[in-house]
Amino acid sequence: MRGRLLGGALGGVLLLTGVVGCGIPDRSEVQIERRGPAAETSWSLGRGSEPPNREASGSDAQAFVRNFLAAAAGEPDRAYERVKQFIAVADRGRLQAKQGSEVALSVVRLTDNPVIAPDVDSMKVTISVQQVGLLRANGMLVPPLATETTYEFQLVNAGPAGQDDAGFYVSNPPNVLLLSDDALRRYYQAESIYFWNSERNRLVPDQRYLSSAVPPERRVSEVVRWLTAGPSEWLRVGVSGLPDRTEMINNATGSDGRWEVNLDMPGADDTRLDQFATQLAWSLSELDGTVEIKILNQSRRLVDLGEQRSANQLDWPDGARRFCVYEGAIHALAVANEPVDAVPVAAEANRNVVSAGLRRAGDDILAALVVATGDGRQRLSVGRGRGTVEHFTPGPVHAALGRPVWLRNDGDQLFGMVIADGQLYRFDEQAAMWPVQLGLPGRVDAVAAALDGHRIALIVDGALYVAAISWQGGVPTVGPARRLVTSLTRLTAVEWWAEGRLLVAGTAGRPAIHDVSVDGVLETRLRDDAGASVSHLAAYPATPYSPLAGAFMYEANGVIYRNSPFERIVREQVQDVALPPAGDPTAPFFLY
Repeated sequence: MRGRLLGGALGGVLLLTGVVGCGIPDRSEVQIERRGPAAETSWSLGRGSEPPNREASGSDAQAFVRNFLAAAAGEPDRAYERVKQFIAVADRGRLQAKQGSEVALSVVRLTDNPVIAPDVDSMKVTISVQQVGLLRANGMLVPPLATETTYEFQLVNAGPAGQDDAGFYVSNPPNVLLLSDDALRRYYQAESIYFWNSERNRLVPDQRYLSSAVPPERRVSEVVRWLTAGPSEWLRVGVSGLPDRTEMINNATGSDGRWEVNLDMPGADDTRLDQFATQLAWSLSELDGTVEIKILNQSRRLVDLGEQRSANQLDWPDGARRFCVYEGAIHALAVANEPVDAVPVAAEANRNVVSAGLRRAGDDILAALVVATGDGRQRLSVGRGRGTVEHFTPGPVHAALGRPVWLRNDGDQLFGMVIADGQLYRFDEQAAMWPVQLGLPGRVDAVAAALDGHRIALIVDGALYVAAISWQGGVPTVGPARRLVTSLTRLTAVEWWAEGRLLVAGTAGRPAIHDVSVDGVLETRLRDDAGASVSHLAAYPATPYSPLAGAFMYEANGVIYRNSPFERIVREQVQDVALPPAGDPTAPFFLY
């Protein structure tokens, strides 16, 4: 086993003020001083809460509509019951209740303030939405099936005529279970579960949602069911599920730090059980204690969750350093009290640089430079060295290249991704380049790689996608891409800044930067006005241990900025340049 592996009134027109016009809840405040997503499970406001019932809003129509859009949250087998409590008795038959695994909630993001207007003996409600995804009973958020951009229904008085404090019922309700993204954030916990890659030497995270109404003693059962059900569809090409026909026998039992899990797992030898133990320990990362794994009622493995995680650490990077491109060369950046290292590229090769992607691979440095050729075109130059990269191999010439990114891999061959003339390419240590067929129409504008080396994020024709990478045969192959829905438009840049989170730059009235979950449903504004269209994003992925966790930089209109706090990085912070300095630093990146 390798030691390191890779959350009213009836008169006039009412506007719900609990949601801002761009579709992000006002509870997701602008994060000006935010350090970063130090914990992947920090989305939820807490466990043990259920959405308010119908009576909770009293005569406040605004609160009633907000609560109606949260009513489906919670245990799937009670979703229809909770929603029907909000619906007039005569209209409850419009909801065709489903059972068990067929229960699914249509998660929507409000794109405008819901309008509540007087109607005959009622009030008419109109909500404009983005269809974000379908939340299944197994906690998985899959792409949306519905295409509606608006829903309309009526509010009728729940009491007799003249009694205005009895609350409301919904009349002519939508025929689907709606759940606002605000309610998802409030009443569910975003959870990372883990699957082995095809080589079984690194764990790859996958996202699920656990209702905060689920009691703690059932959490182990839910996570084991998620693992036996397998990874999300888009991720399957990059990971390995449990053996076929693996099932949990009854629920997990126990509490207070000791649980038992009984499985039917074909081929469950000691190696496979140890691997499952590591999966389970990290998928239950908030729990300590022991789990006894039984196979067909026979005790096979006692797992101390904390010890299993300690012995099989996730591969978090450390020792990040900031760099930029200044006057055609890579230079270190001095920021606050952060340490500064020498540039790990030999001076002879550090010329005419447009952008760069550097990464540590053991004791080596991998360097991929986009270099101007002098005739208005660009080429990729790739090298590898111990401490300092001295020798580079030039690649083919293109009209324009994007920022190159390296893919983490434990094999002998190392690869990266780069965009050339609007097409995604794979490159190797010898700067050879091969086009990657994504099966998507349009121009590829940006690419970013997750730490695990098995997931990438893409911007294609201004839209956001994620895709998995398979390394079978030692060569990265990109699987089918999944489109993510965000409130941003005209996207320009993307970067991973945590295992399940993306930094995304685009337009929200003005150029903006948002924190977006890997399935697109959870979104937080980080920068409301970036000043201009963002051309580069660079992040240091969040870890629980690093003082730089969640740090990022971006370039807009030829000027670079950093977060925490947001401030411009000026030329005086560029190291080892002749004075007086001229021009501004560009193309920021982290080396780790």
